[in-house]
Amino acid sequence: MDRAKPGDTVFIRPGLYRESVVIRKSRIRLVGAGHKTVIEPGGKRAGNMCARAGNGICVIGPAGRPLRDVSIRSLTVKGFKKNGIWASRTDRLLVHDVAARHNGVWGIAQERSVRGLIRDNVVTGNGDSGIFLANTVKEEAGATDTRGATVTENYLAENRIGITVRRVRNLTVAHNTVTKNCGGIFVVGDESRPRAGALSVRNNTVVKNNKYCPRTPRLPFLQGSGIVLTGAEKTLVRRNLIRDNVGKSPLSGGIVLFHSFVKATNEHNLVIDNLVLGNKPVDLANRDPKGKGNRFVHNICRTSQPPGLCRRQEEHGAQTSSTGE
Repeated sequence: MDRAKPGDTVFIRPGLYRESVVIRKSRIRLVGAGHKTVIEPGGKRAGNMCARAGNGICVIGPAGRPLRDVSIRSLTVKGFKKNGIWASRTDRLLVHDVAARHNGVWGIAQERSVRGLIRDNVVTGNGDSGIFLANTVKEEAGATDTRGATVTENYLAENRIGITVRRVRNLTVAHNTVTKNCGGIFVVGDESRPRAGALSVRNNTVVKNNKYCPRTPRLPFLQGSGIVLTGAEKTLVRRNLIRDNVGKSPLSGGIVLFHSFVKATNEHNLVIDNLVLGNKPVDLANRDPKGKGNRFVHNICRTSQPPGLCRRQEEHGAQTSSTGE
């Protein structure tokens, strides 16, 4: 990798590689041989900066000049103390056909990045989120515009949370299958400006996310959460299939609006045309009574908090709702 030049493709033959990989140049393509190419932690040697941080593959751009058009394809990265794939300061990063399994924190994660495409990956058994996108991890700051980042056609199971997008704007989470996690898809914001939101969560299958995960300093225990919005604005949640997510956490339910834990409210979000059934304690939950302009429209469901979000009724402020019949 050190000898690769921008524009090069680095092929990794089938085999088990006990090391970490660092990419610091634009237009590098890292391509494995599918499931036969496996990257795992090395031995006791310190290794490169990526290994020392506990990560498998790192894509790191310099401040003010993101790496462009890097791609990672067709390999497995597993068992790292921190993250399977970690990217910071990238533009148009592609992660495709990767299996990220049993890493300590995140399976595939990026910060300070724009226009990324995370597509058709299998992400299982990671300690926190399977896929994680954020403005920045170590600093408090307003939400950043990802300029159309997309998370699509991934399979996420047995993580703490399937997908988390935190303090970001202008992205799409679509056509993913999210199951057997403690929580499915989380859109997370806080009091920072700009607010998190202005994004789309659509056409996902979010079922049976009933694994139990204990509380953390940020969140209560998790179990049975489908799609959760906390401290977000102008988010479209549309045409998702959300079934059989069951738990007793404050965040349990099919689609849940919950104020952030720094008391930032959800505002002007639209939950529309979703099939939401068999979730407990309820299919739809607006647990953010101080939130403004949140609307529930044409959702097929049976139970809601407050009652009435699943009934056909005249539009009335934040509680507009219909079964779609």
